[in-house]
Amino acid sequence: MVRKALLSALAAVCLAIPAVGQAAGDYLDVYVVNVKPEKQADFEALAKKMADANRKYNGDRWLGLEAVYGDTTTAMFVSTRNSYADIDKAGDAFMAALNKAYGKETTKKMLNDWNNCIASSRTELRRRRWDLSRKAPTDAAAYAKLIGESRVLRTTAVHIRPGRITDFEALMKDAKEAAEKMDNTQPLLVSQVIEGGKGTTFYVTGLRSGLDGFDKNPTVRDILGEEGYKKFLQVSSETIENTESMVLRYSPEMSAPAEQVIAAAPNYWTPKTETVAKTAKPKAAVEPAAEKQKQ
Repeated sequence: MVRKALLSALAAVCLAIPAVGQAAGDYLDVYVVNVKPEKQADFEALAKKMADANRKYNGDRWLGLEAVYGDTTTAMFVSTRNSYADIDKAGDAFMAALNKAYGKETTKKMLNDWNNCIASSRTELRRRRWDLSRKAPTDAAAYAKLIGESRVLRTTAVHIRPGRITDFEALMKDAKEAAEKMDNTQPLLVSQVIEGGKGTTFYVTGLRSGLDGFDKNPTVRDILGEEGYKKFLQVSSETIENTESMVLRYSPEMSAPAEQVIAAAPNYWTPKTETVAKTAKPKAAVEPAAEKQKQ
């Protein structure tokens, strides 16, 4: 999203599958910020202006999310990339859109104001792990529909102990095989941090149309059965160092989605933006005061 601009980065959690391939992007370019509580309103206003400029002037594409559960000062911005080279191209497109919309001087000020709004930030590049993901869409259109119709997601960062990656991958493949045989399981999408992380970290993510989508889901025990569940617990304790989970909500105002995502739910992903004309004082309200001064 904004790699060149915001600390050379503004760029998070939309995952795909093997059949989607290049159409969905092989990588997730993720920019995570912690906003100063007293600067929340200023931060959101800046994020909306940046998204609006990129939508209007063919800039970068990303999805913005705000934390519902977890650190509620966290905001996340996610872009899909086909290659490392795409990251530089996206940064150039982002800056070009801002400069065209607001001019170079105003853009520079906006970026400085942005940095003043955040307490900390980090960037990660994640590779999609289709081989570990379950019930993912089967083509680019289905992928865009899944993202476009989603409103919230739950993502869990799984930190793996040194030397235990293959054990964790085998565990995930077993769970995938069992879950895909059941009618009432939903997509679960996996990515792996390859740049910007410490140690080995996987993200396991589920997308839903609302928070109620997380109710009454089959448990790991339901999916694997008693024997499989015992194995799962044993292998997990040996391979997983710790986990962190968050629930986030998509913010259309802070997003500049791809056209295919917008097409899935245009009323949701195309927010109305205020114009200068809407915020200016009506002429009729100004004239009486001016006439009074003349008298």
